[in-house]
Amino acid sequence: MSDIAIRAEKLGKRYRIGQWQRYVALRDVLTQAVKSPLRLFRGSSPKHSSNGNGHIWALKDASFEVREGEVVGIIGRNGAGKSTLLKILARVTKPTEGFAKIHGRMGSLLEVGTGFHTELTGRENVYLSGGILGMKKREIVRKFDEIVAFAEVEKFIDTPLKHYSSGMQMRLAFAVAAHLEPEILLIDEVLAVGDAAFQKRCLGKMGEVAKQGRTVLFVSHTMSTILNLCSRALLMEGGRLAREGPTLDIVKVYLASLEKSRDGDLSSFEDRQGRGRVRFARVWFEDDHGGTVQQAMSGETLIVVASYESKSESRLTNCRVSVGIEDIFGNPLFLCDTRMFSSEAQDLLPSGSMRCVIPRLPLSQGQYRISLFLEVNREVEDWLNSAITLQVVDGDFFGSGRQYPHGWQGRCVLVPHSWEVGDRQQTEMQHTPSMVRGQRS
Repeated sequence: MSDIAIRAEKLGKRYRIGQWQRYVALRDVLTQAVKSPLRLFRGSSPKHSSNGNGHIWALKDASFEVREGEVVGIIGRNGAGKSTLLKILARVTKPTEGFAKIHGRMGSLLEVGTGFHTELTGRENVYLSGGILGMKKREIVRKFDEIVAFAEVEKFIDTPLKHYSSGMQMRLAFAVAAHLEPEILLIDEVLAVGDAAFQKRCLGKMGEVAKQGRTVLFVSHTMSTILNLCSRALLMEGGRLAREGPTLDIVKVYLASLEKSRDGDLSSFEDRQGRGRVRFARVWFEDDHGGTVQQAMSGETLIVVASYESKSESRLTNCRVSVGIEDIFGNPLFLCDTRMFSSEAQDLLPSGSMRCVIPRLPLSQGQYRISLFLEVNREVEDWLNSAITLQVVDGDFFGSGRQYPHGWQGRCVLVPHSWEVGDRQQTEMQHTPSMVRGQRS
């Protein structure tokens, strides 16, 4: 018997672009039926108004196999076809060409909150959403307490969902979806919900699913998560399957492809979140003399300069700006935040730039990533993950003329420290309780 859980052959999905269709009400259908009763049965369709008759292939010629028990990551830029592929496999949309065979019971976490209704209580929504996701009533009853505890909404479970905060709603929605028990699970970037503590629990839950021998296809922009969960990865580019193989190899190829297109201009940057009324426009690096640099040196001053633009002509009040430093796989190393620098709220001009000065750059040699965050009046306006790459070369951080040991490149924070050398017997005696020393003597 074959151990193939998913087999896709030349999958493709084509959409028409520039198409607009007039809204058709029930009265329009009834009126048309009276005027031309046979027309409804001739397969005729409403006329479309279009700015063009072009098409776009969201997915093209995707062929691959996933074995039972494999955890496979799907990575690529926005618009690469990742979500379209999962929707076809989940039977949410039909392929334009090709086919996919699924062997086993399948569940999907494509959109957190499927089936939720704000007028119903949390308890009622657990049963409603669970049923829509394919869980049997007895299965929901058996897991109900576990779901509620995971979401941490025990006190509010009989309160209408409309009174929940957005974070509480997301936690409950994910808790329901995460407790599915299918043989095959499709996951589309659902770990980015809730606060940091809850995201950690979500990641732990997905790790449990992976260890239980279930087949998992996982889409994410967070490379560290892909590396932690997946044994193999698929790289999507322009709607096509560009490459597949061991996760680390594919992630390196993907990250290398990003470097070619990032020169500091953020106007067309896609991987950003926020309301967008204020947006970062460009980011670059300077040294302590104000000169633009392409790379930084360990132990020397680095200045991260980010310019921004606003749709408003008035000053921006109560602002928060942060610069996050991550390793090449997206693991955070440290954060520079204006709220840590001053207790007073920061006001900004409608358009301008912010300079983050990092004295004695505490990074070993290698490549790092810079993420940018901008908040105005406690609302996220722009959040760019891995906006630009920072190349660091070895410098004399410790003042010893020595470089950091080989193997730590690109993932090490340097910390000032010192060593003291003493006699072993004397040191042990100093740290032995006096009563014990008396017994030994």
